[in-house]
This record gives sequence, structure tokens and C-alpha cells, in this order.
Amino acid sequence: MSAVQSRVLRFHEVGEPLDVLRLEEALVADPDAGRIRVRVVASGLNPADWELCRGFMPGTLPRGIGCDVAGTVDAVGPGVTDVRIGDLVFGTSDFASQPSAGAADVAIMDRWFAVPAGLDAVQAATLPMVLQTATWTLDLLDVQPGETLLVHGAGGMVGYAAVQVARRRGARVIATAGPTFAADLESFGASVTPYGDGMVERVRTIAAGPVHHVFDASRPNAGAIAALVEIAGAPERVVTISNHDEARAQGARVNVDELIAAGVLPSSDFLAEEAARTASGAFRLPVAATFPLEDWRDAAERSLSGTPHGKVVLLP
Repeated sequence: MSAVQSRVLRFHEVGEPLDVLRLEEALVADPDAGRIRVRVVASGLNPADWELCRGFMPGTLPRGIGCDVAGTVDAVGPGVTDVRIGDLVFGTSDFASQPSAGAADVAIMDRWFAVPAGLDAVQAATLPMVLQTATWTLDLLDVQPGETLLVHGAGGMVGYAAVQVARRRGARVIATAGPTFAADLESFGASVTPYGDGMVERVRTIAAGPVHHVFDASRPNAGAIAALVEIAGAPERVVTISNHDEARAQGARVNVDELIAAGVLPSSDFLAEEAARTASGAFRLPVAATFPLEDWRDAAERSLSGTPHGKVVLLP
């Protein structure tokens, strides 16, 4: 094995993504023990990529973006025995310890799973972070069959996934969402109501009883947590993935705080089953648009708009 030249999308200083990101050439080293290197076929973008640029989870610079990856195995590190050169896999890039990540021609991966028959690489590259966030947060809430869960912001991809996972677990789900995906969410078995004025009263009417848990997957917006605590009746029943400061100030829960406090991230092994479900049509995430890597700026603008209407995927 030897290091390979690659285009990489990364930032050398912290700031707004469109200001600090640059597409440049760099060497991607051989994979370390427990890692693999892939020729990237697709890399799904997430809001977390933009927060990395702004200083979230600070690390050594330069840093790449693109946690979610699908690609063909190019090299395997010591101790790796479950894949061979040429296998098509999906999973997460080792963005925390590498100077590049999934938005590149070549990437180092720290978690991977075989792409099952019937699932294309683009769809596979949409799954990891969305499903990890949705599943791990539902686990923090400890939603039980028959309980009522409000998913606030179900038109975003984490909320969209959480509705499907929660329904599969037997929860009754109320979802707040705009019109774009309302029909989809209803088809999953959720009761859907719009955002905006009167939301608290509408949710209470639909619930006709207690709302046991609230999963806040909405975009950052002032006042969201207060309304959700009012619906739930207690701040500890509300977990947010986005409105961190407001949640902390009001005693609600922040998923990343609790995950970090645990000292080790939960298992991602469920991603193999979710990929199989996606291949069979039992789970889905909409793809808003795909862009060549060189058009990363257009992709970023679409994602940063706040209303991409699905996943945005880069194609190196």
C-alpha cells in the first residue's frame, strides 16, 4: 500500500462554511489498524458538516467534511478481515483524526458495512449520520410501545427517519412538518400538524392525552424548547439535537451532551439492518439532489438553505 493523491474538501480555519472550505489536492495516507481506505462513490452531507466548519467538536486543522461515505475498498489496515479490495461499503469517515473526510476522491473509514444488493451507493451514503442520530436519540428518550412521541421538525431528515424508527418500535407518533413531506409522514403512520402559531394546541388536540416524549429535530429556532416543554409537561421529557443552548437553559436535554457524557458512542451495528430495509423499501430517505465534487459550493448552498427537501449528496 502507499499514500494516494486525492481531491479533498476541507477547511484550514474556523468560520462560515462557504468562506473557509476549499477543494484542494492532498495525500491520503495508508489506513491505520482498524481502518480502511475507499475510493469514494458518494458522500452525504449533513448539517453537522457546517457546524464542524464553525468550530463544533474542534480538532487539528486542516479538517475535512463529509461524515457519510459509500465507496469501493482501496486498502485495508492491519487487523481488518471483514472486507476485501473492491468491496462496495458504506459507513462513516474517520473525520476526527484525519486531515480529510468523505467529501473527497479517497477517504479513510472507521465504520463500514457492506452495501446490500438492491441498494445503490447514493442511497447508502444518506444513511449513517441520520440513522445514528435518530436511533441514538430515541434510545435516550427510551420510548416504549404505545407511548406518544412528538417529533418536532419531522420534515428534516433526522426527524423523517425518527418517525419511521419510532413507528417500527410501536410508538404513537405526532409529527410537526411542512407540506413537502406531510404525505410521506402520514404514510408511515404519523399524525401530522404544521409548525407555527397554535402548534401547542393542535398537538394537544391530536394527542388527546399525555405526550410522553418530545424529539426536537427542528432547525435552530428561538422559542422552540419552551413550546415543547409546555407540550410535554416537563423539560426532562424533551431531547433536542439542534436547539442546544435554549434546552440547557430550560432544563431540557441535549442528545450530544448525553452521548459525550457516556464516554463512548453507542453501537452502529443496526446500520446493516437499516441498509437491508432501505434496499427492500421498508425504510427510505429522499435524496434532494446530487452534485459533482467540483460543484461542492452549489451543494453547500442547497444544504445551508435550511430547506433542501431531502439529502444532498456529493459524487466525487
